[in-house]
Amino acid sequence: MSQQVLVIVGAGPGVSSAVARKFGSNGFRVVLVARNPLSLEVLASELHDQSVETYTVAADASKPDSIAEAFQHIREQFGTPDVLLYNAAYISRAAISSLDEQQLIDEFKVNVVGALSSVKAVIPAFRARKEGTILITGGGLALSPNPEYASLSIGKAGVRSLALSLAQELQPDNIYVGTVTISGYVAKGTAYDPDEIANKYWELYQRRDQTEFVYA
Repeated sequence: MSQQVLVIVGAGPGVSSAVARKFGSNGFRVVLVARNPLSLEVLASELHDQSVETYTVAADASKPDSIAEAFQHIREQFGTPDVLLYNAAYISRAAISSLDEQQLIDEFKVNVVGALSSVKAVIPAFRARKEGTILITGGGLALSPNPEYASLSIGKAGVRSLALSLAQELQPDNIYVGTVTISGYVAKGTAYDPDEIANKYWELYQRRDQTEFVYA
């Protein structure tokens, strides 16, 4: 059996890096996708030093064509992904009354539309082989909006709805969709330690028995 492939869209330090280590330590090759090539290389180098086979592909989560091209490259170079993690988010501080309409649209493209573009890139192959896993990083703002982070609150509510709806749609095809709703600030050595959170992603992947885990 060929080595399995995890693709992380919105890769960076914190949760996605911890998930890469967790899956990598269990035999996965990891492909990191993000907009900044230099940041990707720094993260990939750190993961290589931790014995995780890691590759990088630069793409902009807010642009569907960029995501489609990235996944085409991944399929050609590394094979069909086995697991997708969508971890991209745009964090800005603004209340609803001061939120610019275009700002909301632009940030929604990262917070929600990029997730749609990413899952659409893997669903056809997953359906064809009746197997696959889609993981989405959620946030407690989906459940309890913060008025000072209006755009992100809307985005997390949107991507949560996307995940829950997608799980119902794809269940008959034996495609698992899970989301971890992280209800706190991620930081090493705290209750929201990224390595502990990564363990939950791995547990969801193995068990496939619940669509949402609220990490609180």
